[in-house]
Amino acid sequence: MVKICYIDESGDLGTLPIRADSDGNHQPVLAIAGIFIDHENLYNLTHDFIKLKYRYYPGLNYPTDKFLDRIIPEIKGADLRRNAMRGGRRVKRHAIGFLDRIIDLFYKYDIRIVGRIWVKIPGKPFNGKAVYTSSIQSIYTYFDNYLQQESDYGIVIADSRDYMKNINLSHSVFTQKFRLLYPLYQNIVEMPCFGHSNNLAGLQLCDILCSAFLFPIASYVYCANVVHNVHIQPGALELRSRYGHRLRELQHRFTNKEGFNMGGIVVSDPIQKQNAIAMFKEIEKQEKHF
Repeated sequence: MVKICYIDESGDLGTLPIRADSDGNHQPVLAIAGIFIDHENLYNLTHDFIKLKYRYYPGLNYPTDKFLDRIIPEIKGADLRRNAMRGGRRVKRHAIGFLDRIIDLFYKYDIRIVGRIWVKIPGKPFNGKAVYTSSIQSIYTYFDNYLQQESDYGIVIADSRDYMKNINLSHSVFTQKFRLLYPLYQNIVEMPCFGHSNNLAGLQLCDILCSAFLFPIASYVYCANVVHNVHIQPGALELRSRYGHRLRELQHRFTNKEGFNMGGIVVSDPIQKQNAIAMFKEIEKQEKHF
């Protein structure tokens, strides 16, 4: 038995300018997530996902009429979030219908989710390399715990970036897994592999999780008071209302040996100091004082 963790991100590693106004495309948050899939479910999950893609998007640029070739063109999460939040009535309903069934797939195949969301401070330098590296190490920690609970082993497949970024990321995991004292990630068998999402249903699903769910909700919830551009859309609250409780249930969370709660979607919000609960539901005023 083998579990697979697929990793993708939404947002960039750049600094958010002091004035992130409507004429810019500056991304106020960086969302990095992992999804855990049992390899025994991968065949049926992939087939169900291909059927879902073709049902909702039969006009994609499919290379042939063969069933398996329909995995190649992607339905990008960024397009789905735009359609779901800013599309006309028909376009919006179509996108929401697709997203409903994506969440259904996560439940049907017991897919678990984890991740890190970083809220940028306008005008303050953002160390994208360090943030990305620490996020991957956190996801490795969460995945390793999940594997221990399942008495299983696993591998990690991350969306490929460029050659040097892949090497640096892999080495950051290598130094943790093979250090002399207290080596980490013992149930994860190797360094992350880097894949191209055109042939990996897991990466395509992780892209949708990051770009169509986590990024738009986080951008509005944590940044609406300080950023005013295309990424801050009130429609994100509708996404949170519709999917927040289900996303919360899909998290892999646990208590470590020191008694601290870990895993799931972890938010770093240096602006309003809100935690991840705000991603999943509206926080009552009395809760904000705790």
